[in-house]
Amino acid sequence: MRVTDHLPLRVLLALTALLLPLGLTLTPPFAPRAAAAPDATPVRVMPLGDSITGSPGCWRALLWNRLLDAGHTDIDFVGTLPGQGCGVAYDGDNEGHGGELVTNLADQDLLPGRLAATRPDIVVMHFGTNDVWSSVSPDRILAAYTKLVSQMRAANPDTRLLVAQIIPMNPAGCTGCAQRVVDFNARIPGWAAETSTTRSPVTVVDQWTGFDTATDTYDGVHPGDAGNEKIAARWYPALADVLDQGVPGDPGDPGDPGDDATCTASFRAGSAWPGGYQAEVTVRNTSTVALTGWTVAVAPADGARLTQVWGGTLDSSADGTATVTDAGWNGALTPGASTSFGFIASTPATSGAPAATVGCTAKATF
Repeated sequence: MRVTDHLPLRVLLALTALLLPLGLTLTPPFAPRAAAAPDATPVRVMPLGDSITGSPGCWRALLWNRLLDAGHTDIDFVGTLPGQGCGVAYDGDNEGHGGELVTNLADQDLLPGRLAATRPDIVVMHFGTNDVWSSVSPDRILAAYTKLVSQMRAANPDTRLLVAQIIPMNPAGCTGCAQRVVDFNARIPGWAAETSTTRSPVTVVDQWTGFDTATDTYDGVHPGDAGNEKIAARWYPALADVLDQGVPGDPGDPGDPGDDATCTASFRAGSAWPGGYQAEVTVRNTSTVALTGWTVAVAPADGARLTQVWGGTLDSSADGTATVTDAGWNGALTPGASTSFGFIASTPATSGAPAATVGCTAKATF
C-alpha cells in the first residue's frame, strides 16, 4: 500500500528533537516528493529485516524517492508494518521487525503469513544482525536464509531476492561482533550462488564495504543520516536493475478479482463404541489468499448426530446435518496451512462404521 508521509512542521521539529540524542537529524527544507502514481499492476517490493530496516529505517525513504526520481513509478513497497516517518513523503510499508533474529523467523515459520498478506515480487533483505550479535553461527543463519527463500518461492516462484552483506557492527559490550560480521558476510556470496536460480535469482548487495560504524551509526549498530544515505545508495542500482528487467507473472494484489478464498475438509474416524464415535476433521486453505475464517458442513452417515465439538462452534439442524465454524483462534489460515476440530457423534444401534460427508467454505477479507 502506498502511504504519503506528509508531516506538519511542528511535528517534524518535535521529531527532530527526539532524534538528536540518537544521532539522527532531519535537515530542512523538508520537501516531500509526490508518491508514485497509481498503477494497475505495480511491482511489490518487500523490505525485510530487523530494526535496521524498520525502526525507522529511513534508508527506505531515500531509496523510494531515488527510484521515483529515476522514473520507477510502478512500484509498491509492501509489508505488514507501517512507516514510522522520516520527514519526507514515501511508501513506508515494510517487514523490518526490531530485535528479530532471522533464525527465529525461520524456526517459527512466521514468514508465510507475512508473504500471504503482501505477496511481494521482489524482497530486499538485510537480516542477521541480531543473530550475529547473539553468537549464532553462520551455518545456522544461512540455513534460515535457505528456508526463507523456499517459503518465498512457494508463495511466488518468480520471487527476486536482493540480499545484503550486512553493515558493520561494533556495539558496546560486544568485542567479537565486528569480526563475526566479517566472517558471516564472507559466506553470503557462496550461499547466494548455490541458491540462485534462473527463474528466482538471488543478488548479493555489498552493504559492508565503506561503511564506518564511527561515522555512519549512532550506536555502533543502527545507521544515522550518513549511514542511511550509504545503504540507500548501495540498494539502488541493484533494485533498479531488477525493475528494469521486469518481473514476470505478476500475480496481482491480495484481494484482486480472481483471488478466490477456498478450503477443503477431510474426515478421519477415531475410536468407536456402542452408540457413538469420535472423529476429527482437518480444514486446509487451498487458495492463494489468507483466510479469516471457515465453515464446515458435516453430514454424518446412518442417522448419527454430532453432540460435542472442540476446536469449533457447533450448529446442528433437524435433519442431522451440522455446521461447524472456526473457534476464532484457528480461523486465520495462510495459503496451504491447515487446522482441525474434533467431535463426538451419537449413533443408532443399526449404524455402520463411522462415516460423514464434509464440505468447507472459506471467508477472507478483500
